[in-house]
Amino acid sequence: MTAAGDRRQLAVLGAGPFAEEVADLVSAGQDYRTVAFIEGIDRDKCRHPLAGLPVVWIDDAGRLAETCLAVCAVGTPKREAFIDQALRHGLQFTSVVHPSACILSTATLGEGTIVSAAAVIAARAQIGRHVIVNRGCLIGHHTAIGDFTTISPGANIAGGARIGERCYVGMGAIVLDEVTVGSGAVIGAGAVVTRDVPEQVLVLGVPGRVMKKVS
Repeated sequence: MTAAGDRRQLAVLGAGPFAEEVADLVSAGQDYRTVAFIEGIDRDKCRHPLAGLPVVWIDDAGRLAETCLAVCAVGTPKREAFIDQALRHGLQFTSVVHPSACILSTATLGEGTIVSAAAVIAARAQIGRHVIVNRGCLIGHHTAIGDFTTISPGANIAGGARIGERCYVGMGAIVLDEVTVGSGAVIGAGAVVTRDVPEQVLVLGVPGRVMKKVS
């Protein structure tokens, strides 16, 4: 077991409630310890600690690059721009996995991905970069999840499904096996997706229906 003092230092991008949750997720493991949060929207948040830790403005984050790895705790797929800012300041990203998650040995995780408590990632699933797999999610065998996609708590992505980049899958949503969801699509909470979904649309209902285009 790694001693707390031997854990690598981690900076969490974001300074909202989800960032606090991610910091708790990090503390449950043995590899990292959170030492700072990084804010990029509201500079006033840098005036006060969050969960007892400093909040650093993104333009000052370069000073953390030599000692810290990073992970992004912004729940929307629009986190890509924030991550790009951090990369320009020299930060490098790592993946964080809660100890209670089950990830089979043939599954792969991209850089910067977060896998939360009680999530299951099955055989030969491919999870892209900076993906959020939230609490209790089920990711089926041979499924592919694109970069910057968010899978919300309790969602179930069946075997062989393909979820594009920058998608948002809402709480408790179900995507059936072999279904493809186009990049930028939003699947509403509780929706059941039974057939392929085009890019950049909102899907709601049971069975899921395309409601409108999204930007």
